[in-house]
Amino acid sequence: MVTTTTGAAVDIIGVTQAFRSGDKDLLVLDDVDLSVRPGEFVALVGPSGSGKSTLLRLLAGLDRALFGQVYVDGRPVDRPDPSRALVFQDPTLLPWRTVRGNVELGPHARGVRAQSRPRVEETLRLVGLDDFANAWPSQLSGGMAQRTALARALVNDPSLLLLDEPLGKLDALTRRVLQRELHSLWKQRGFTAVLVTHDVSEALLLAQRVIVFSPRPARITAEFDVPLDHSRDQSSPAFIRLRERILALLDAPTASKKGN
Repeated sequence: MVTTTTGAAVDIIGVTQAFRSGDKDLLVLDDVDLSVRPGEFVALVGPSGSGKSTLLRLLAGLDRALFGQVYVDGRPVDRPDPSRALVFQDPTLLPWRTVRGNVELGPHARGVRAQSRPRVEETLRLVGLDDFANAWPSQLSGGMAQRTALARALVNDPSLLLLDEPLGKLDALTRRVLQRELHSLWKQRGFTAVLVTHDVSEALLLAQRVIVFSPRPARITAEFDVPLDHSRDQSSPAFIRLRERILALLDAPTASKKGN
């Protein structure tokens, strides 16, 4: 259970998004409605190319919707903001900056680097990188690089953390360790989290609610509350049943929208 909630409320209303491809528009999102409660952890699953990452970019303020509105805490999203942090599948660390230097990027850009030094050190400890603060990206394992990317997002104390398959390229053991740590960070900080993943088991391990998207142009075909204890045993009958229900929907993408 989240002890303190500092997370943002999210409201996506009638969002349609398209991209120009040659001489025609390519419809990616089709009239999507979604609300996320403050402090909630939500996972988005669906076929590749179904618009899940596009939705994260809209929430981050990196793109604008063709139609519809995106609100965070009741305010329209029209530009990036440190309170909405996006973590990608690739860490995208600057190779000429140390771990600490990469984590300091946000405060440095806002002109508060000196004031933020205690916060940077605290965040490095939080993700287990305090002993590697002076290491270079080329010296890091994949898991350590992704921890650095996560710290770079968390140092800004975001109310909304957007996660675009951040563990997708890690080996199974490292991925499981970081899943546990990400869940622990969410419990400690109380931010709102929206995770894009192709791994249904990962969605069920981390999220309180799983949203299923259709193939492009994406619509929401189902929403599942995850009424499982957060010790979530992947071999338990309840976990397996819920995973199989979601996988069945992904195998039958034209299914009509339904809840649990």
